[in-house]
Amino acid sequence: MLFYLSAQLFGLQGRTGYERGEVSSQLDEALRNLRELKAQNENLRELIKAERLERAEQQRQADKKKENREIDEDYAAIEKRKKVLDVKPVNKDLYSLEHEVARRLLENRIWEIYYYLHKRLLELPVTDAKVVNHTEEQLQSLLATASNFSEVEGAAEWRKKSLQAITDSIQEKIHRMQNPDNCRAAKALICNLDKECGFGCQLHHVAYCFVTAFGSGRMLVLNRDGAAWRYSRKGWVGAFLPVTACKYDDVVGSDVPGPYSLVSQARVVQLGIVDGLANKPAFLPLSIPKPLSEQLLKLHSNPPAFFISQFIWYLMRNGEQFQKALDKEISEIPFGKGPIVGLQVRRTDKVGTEANYHSVDEYMQWTEIWFKIQQKKQGRNVTRRIFVATDDPTVVPEIKQKYTNYEVYGDVKTANTAQLESRYTDSSLFGVVRDIRLLSLCDYLVCTFSSQVCRMGFELMQVQQGDAGEQFHSLDDLYYYGGQHAHELVAVEDHIPEHPGEIELRVGDIIGIAGNHWDGYSKGMNKRSGATGLYPSYKVSDRSMNWAWRIGSVIGQLDEWANHVAPPPRPAQV
Repeated sequence: MLFYLSAQLFGLQGRTGYERGEVSSQLDEALRNLRELKAQNENLRELIKAERLERAEQQRQADKKKENREIDEDYAAIEKRKKVLDVKPVNKDLYSLEHEVARRLLENRIWEIYYYLHKRLLELPVTDAKVVNHTEEQLQSLLATASNFSEVEGAAEWRKKSLQAITDSIQEKIHRMQNPDNCRAAKALICNLDKECGFGCQLHHVAYCFVTAFGSGRMLVLNRDGAAWRYSRKGWVGAFLPVTACKYDDVVGSDVPGPYSLVSQARVVQLGIVDGLANKPAFLPLSIPKPLSEQLLKLHSNPPAFFISQFIWYLMRNGEQFQKALDKEISEIPFGKGPIVGLQVRRTDKVGTEANYHSVDEYMQWTEIWFKIQQKKQGRNVTRRIFVATDDPTVVPEIKQKYTNYEVYGDVKTANTAQLESRYTDSSLFGVVRDIRLLSLCDYLVCTFSSQVCRMGFELMQVQQGDAGEQFHSLDDLYYYGGQHAHELVAVEDHIPEHPGEIELRVGDIIGIAGNHWDGYSKGMNKRSGATGLYPSYKVSDRSMNWAWRIGSVIGQLDEWANHVAPPPRPAQV
């Protein structure tokens, strides 16, 4: 084309005006054609570039799916091998109480030094990045080893089966007490559903009624069968099964329920909210039944959470339609195909009143730490999967945008139903129950334990997953139960204060804990000295092993449990 134009230009010099005009027109046309060809060429280049990018993205997605599929297949193979190795036990027991307490104490001490160094390492200048990364990685490797140590010789399965036997027995006893042969003759405790608080708070209130009724040898009955429960137009049965086969009118009849007291001889009593109790019964959380205490302390890292969860589990038995809808939600998340971390991000009415604001990045930081430990524990890559429960519709999109290497499961519609203006609707009720149930199926939780919903998810984990008492990271509080007895620790090492704000510890001191700061230090009050302040978390040990249920009216039943739930024999070596 360029040669043609040059020739035409050169030939113009020897031609007439007419000829030159004709050639000029041809030249203009040629230039237009050239511009069109150039534009077409640019378009073709852009199309080729776009196609290459699209193919590259398709290949990247295919590679990612292949990698995830291979990881899932590896995970399935590991689970299959576990089942093959699941042989029948032949001896009486696997590990002693002393062994299990010492093992958990060791793992706890490693976590405490991790919290301490993690906080201090973040304060180092960026020039020390290699030191920071090396130290973090080595500590995560140590935590992975400690976690694997808890599973040797089939120990994890031993604990899970033993705890399931205890659960089955407790559920059987609860069911028997809740369904007497004669409703009119049975001793009963009436629980009101009028406590002014959110869903999680109300369920914890009913569980408090439940454990009080059970500890007093009484059947729990909801006032007017829970018909006035404001979370559903259908009342309690809008979501859950009736707590008893006995109807309120059949139980109460013409009687006037008297006020609850442990020594009351009235057949029907009524219980107020836990906040109004002057003298709390000994069997309220964080107590555990004395006949079961040795077994629970051996098998579980948080026996009080395990025990109270039995009553929450019974209360939250879903009705048929509710369960059908819930099963559909569960089927849409790949539980069982690899580990999943549950995040519960509570915002709306809690931030600034009961809890501080925590960014998405704070949740994801501890999520990533857990996945790194899992990779070291399993010796392979692990697909990052998370389920997000939240009342803030912006959270799930933010995580998907920022953390593209994660598979994110979460429903913005559920977050919308959790808004204050729609909280007391059937759709909102389903949303919060859905969130709790899905959280309870996750392998690990990252949340704020100031949230009742997260604590309920954690509690239901204990019924379903064996010892899941340490499968969480809270961004604020320790686990607690509203209205509980004081959470006390005992000093196992002396401590001389090193910085302002710290308190002295002497071996044997009783400490009322106010909270773990997750930086190697906790805050509490030394009951010997009366001083309140910080102390190294590793220098104390939980006193939960000393909490015992001593109520005579149920000791016979509890002794029966202890005989029924003897631990399964020791698995044979393979």
